[in-house]
Amino acid sequence: MMAEDYSSYLNPALRRIGAYSVEGGQDADIKLNQNESPFDLPLWMKDAIMEEFKRESWNRYPDILPFRGIRAYSEFLGVPPEWVMMSNGSNEMLYTIFLACLEKGSRVLIPRPSFSLYDKLAILLQAEIVHVPMHEDLSFDVDGIVRTARRESVRFIVLSTPNNPTSKSMSLDDIRKVAAEADALVLVDEAYIEFSRQESALELIGKMPNVMVLRTMSKALALAGMRIGFTITNPSLLSEIAKPKIPFTSGRLAEITLRHVLDNYYLVDEAVRSILGERERVYDALRSIAGIESYESDANFIIIRVCDAARVFETLAAKGILVRNVSGYPLMQNCLRFNIGLKQENDLLVSELEKTAGA
Repeated sequence: MMAEDYSSYLNPALRRIGAYSVEGGQDADIKLNQNESPFDLPLWMKDAIMEEFKRESWNRYPDILPFRGIRAYSEFLGVPPEWVMMSNGSNEMLYTIFLACLEKGSRVLIPRPSFSLYDKLAILLQAEIVHVPMHEDLSFDVDGIVRTARRESVRFIVLSTPNNPTSKSMSLDDIRKVAAEADALVLVDEAYIEFSRQESALELIGKMPNVMVLRTMSKALALAGMRIGFTITNPSLLSEIAKPKIPFTSGRLAEITLRHVLDNYYLVDEAVRSILGERERVYDALRSIAGIESYESDANFIIIRVCDAARVFETLAAKGILVRNVSGYPLMQNCLRFNIGLKQENDLLVSELEKTAGA
């Protein structure tokens, strides 16, 4: 009989990580804490998707890899399908890529602060994490990344651009510089690229064999509930990444939904234009509020710094407005993050911040 303490039977790396959680939960009158799109798919599209899905054989496994979804997205991007792999959200793809690229003792460079899952996966694989701090204005230290990667002989670099949680991007030239000057694989996580002023790193695929681009359909395409992600890279590298990938993780419903959304991409364009317009309007409004420092954003969310983030978070939550307290990240003490919602939601948020943070 095992003792109640199971730690000796488990991966010792578990002692260094915690389970994922969302402070304040995932239910609120105004939910702005998970960087989701405020625009759901229209009912007419949902009806068309479900009509098609009903004709599928639910008793049969989907394809080992979701070839229909891969083909649809590769045609949308204008790249060969051999460059593309689809996953059950970009988080699943991150697990796959990290498993393929890292082992115990291998060095991975992660700018800091960045998406927390990167560190978590590296710790689980017992890799050595090399952090490169952002600048004080939360922008990337590109020279520091290159210098550190070469000095520490890292084999894998993760660049979230636009970066969560800072909302800052790297330029395409800077990404190219990192990929060219660091002797490492470079994963460019473009979860928020549709909202960025910068060019995508996709144009590096086929030119720089060490570059991988990660995409998600959860943000601009409003499919967070469908769990659809992609990696785009050269075929020889992609064939290696595919080896640890869990088969059958993307169902037919996700593939059908993806195709319908891509066929009606004008809806995504309209949503992105609306979010970008609101992002600038909200940013301008926040800049006029005393007690709030606002950071210009390149994503679908905004970062602000206040005097007491915990107090402001709780006050907003009591009013039915959920934001994310990101104060635990380095360089982001007393910072809050909130995605752009509908106009009336944004107006209520700004009004409450004016009363709370600006008081």
